[in-house]
Amino acid sequence: MNRYIKYFIGVLKHKYYVFLGCRIMKVGLWQSLIHDLSKFLPVEFFPYARTFYDENGNKRDLRRQDGGYDPNNSKDVTEFSHAWINHQRNKHHWQAWISIGDSGNLKAVEIPEKYVREMIADWVGAGLSYSGTKNPIRWYETNKDTIILHEKSRKLLEKLLYENFDM
Repeated sequence: MNRYIKYFIGVLKHKYYVFLGCRIMKVGLWQSLIHDLSKFLPVEFFPYARTFYDENGNKRDLRRQDGGYDPNNSKDVTEFSHAWINHQRNKHHWQAWISIGDSGNLKAVEIPEKYVREMIADWVGAGLSYSGTKNPIRWYETNKDTIILHEKSRKLLEKLLYENFDM
């Protein structure tokens, strides 16, 4: 039971930090409040709790130094992969804006500005939760080559990042 309580507290902490990021990024109040509600659904909640916390409620260190992690390296890839796929459908994740063709080709679709702003706020929240920094520029610079974005979305993302945070 400890892992579920700890995970619940961790999600609330993340949501609080994302809310602060949403204020910086001028994300609407309702959008800020409903951010990551899917993390409370059983399809995400239980696999995430089992992946990130042991049975005693101790946090597992699965993140890279930059704060990211590879969901495909989970000990129970099937269970966590279902949770991860469900979570990626949230519109503030760039993965939700990738069209996968029948032949496996990927095409980035333009992301509406309100979700680009929320994505940055999510990175702020993750940074505050995992590394104690609210500036997502270093994380973005480290990871930008693996983030698939429509050209217009990338330009908007970078414009908003550099307008709102110092390098």
